[in-house]
Amino acid sequence: MADEKSATKEIQVVIFRLGSEYFGAAIDQVKEIIQMTHVTPMPRAPSFIEGVINLRGQVIAVIDLAEQLDLPPPELGEESRIIVMEVDNNIVGMIVDAVPEVLRISTGDIESTPGLIESRIDTRYIEGIVNREERLFVLLNLSKVLSPEEVESIDAATG
Repeated sequence: MADEKSATKEIQVVIFRLGSEYFGAAIDQVKEIIQMTHVTPMPRAPSFIEGVINLRGQVIAVIDLAEQLDLPPPELGEESRIIVMEVDNNIVGMIVDAVPEVLRISTGDIESTPGLIESRIDTRYIEGIVNREERLFVLLNLSKVLSPEEVESIDAATG
């Protein structure tokens, strides 16, 4: 019988770029990835809400993921995308600079976040660090990037 600890499974991960940094998220968290489109600003919306878009008849909030992660603002261009996902029954879009690939990774490639980093930043949304083929990227749980209060703000802005 195989040792359960040594058993690893494969998951598919969407790789995306914010500035010069690469991140990943399990593909089952992503509903779809769309090209960047005009985002209509929402008056008096919290600063993390970039605005709203119409996605096939449904108004969804679009957030600046870089701001949520305390990174420099995105430089929107041809490769910019909106990652659409569901958070607490709200459909939300997250702006990223690019989505270059989808990878299959082994759960054994996911390492825990170093203690020094955990003590310095909010790591509630970090699943770990992926070390694969001489590449390192942070694996995020996108559904935890927004706090419950922020989700309520989105609900109020689009509801």
